[in-house]
Amino acid sequence: MTSSAAALPDDAAWPAPAAAGPLDATVEVPGSKSLTNRYLVLASLADGPGRLRGALRSRDTVLMAEALAALGVAIEPADDVPSDWRVTPGTLRGPATIDCGLAGTVMRFLPAVAALADGPVRFDGDEGARARPMAPVLTALAALGVGIPEQAPGGYLPFTVAGRGAVRGGQVDVDASGSSQFVSGLLLAAARFEQGLTLRHTGATLPSLPHIDMTVQVLREAGVEVDDSRPTIWRVEPGPIRARDVRVEPDLSNAGPFLAAALVVGGTVRVPGWPASTTQPGALLAGILERMGATTTLDGDVLAVSGTGVVHGLDLDLHEAGELAPTIAALAALADSPTRLRGIAHLRGHETDRLAALATEITRLGGQAEQTSDGLVITPRPLHAGTVRTYHDHRMATAGAILGLRVPGLRVEDVATTAKTLPDFVGMWHGMLG
Repeated sequence: MTSSAAALPDDAAWPAPAAAGPLDATVEVPGSKSLTNRYLVLASLADGPGRLRGALRSRDTVLMAEALAALGVAIEPADDVPSDWRVTPGTLRGPATIDCGLAGTVMRFLPAVAALADGPVRFDGDEGARARPMAPVLTALAALGVGIPEQAPGGYLPFTVAGRGAVRGGQVDVDASGSSQFVSGLLLAAARFEQGLTLRHTGATLPSLPHIDMTVQVLREAGVEVDDSRPTIWRVEPGPIRARDVRVEPDLSNAGPFLAAALVVGGTVRVPGWPASTTQPGALLAGILERMGATTTLDGDVLAVSGTGVVHGLDLDLHEAGELAPTIAALAALADSPTRLRGIAHLRGHETDRLAALATEITRLGGQAEQTSDGLVITPRPLHAGTVRTYHDHRMATAGAILGLRVPGLRVEDVATTAKTLPDFVGMWHGMLG
């Protein structure tokens, strides 16, 4: 397996295609990154071999698979369906080195797994990853008796987890205001702790709660007993994690730019495989697009979004689905009235400071976007051609593609960064446009 994404030359930028007319397209969206990486972790800690069907193959998921393989887990393509992954757990081992890339799920889900290994495990990643907060996870592990002999000042990459083959577990407090991944990363491994884990969130806010709900659901599906009956407190009982054969849902957040295109250009875009119920935050997208002027229908498992080319601004609290913010911000820059996005202060700690990046790039193209303490205020202005900088952030690249539908001559820097979660974004985008 390889974790390198194909890259354009440094001086190249992708000419984002402007739409020639209303759309009529069906877009097959690959599996959810969030679910794929959760399933990979649980399969690696399970009581026997398992299989992931429809798993996403992208930079983030390949990095996760490679990291688990470095710890002694066998992860290989299935013989009968090579796009599936077979996972065979093994004794977790160290010493090992984990390359996190820019993947928050790798750097935040695997330290607790590494604590179960029988030797030291060193974590590092891309330059941008060294600015992503890690202290809550490292502090929690230290409180549970796990040694952290190396960490960058302030609790950042690089750091080393001194695995001793077991973790006592018990009770721990975590401030997850910066990312719900701090909670999920501890819960995913907690059933393998000797005493299980009782985790209490102590911060003032808790972003992306649906992602924690997703973690709880996949744990329960694997036979793990989880009590989440008290707000911001989770109890995971010690016990086996059941090996499973699972199918990964399509990534609903990655569907966002394609569905948003119908609103910008007019016409209809359909995404098959849309689940009737899910814990993915991207499921909120249909309702948001309706508020911005779209009509949506769910026929079986096919979600269809239709638009007229008119986009309405709105006031929106996105704290449960901050990953949708770049898509909504791009729509807001093309709307007929101002938009206020709230509840997304935690986006400052993603692949880049997404609030600063969105404000900067919309303004660079002639729009008006201002940062607030927890979000953005976007006032539509006529946009002009230019180059959208992506800051190594896949969602900045897809936001640029949305703007390019309406702004001729717009280019997107380093569009290959979309391989983080959507390996063939450019091909899919051109296919949608026909």
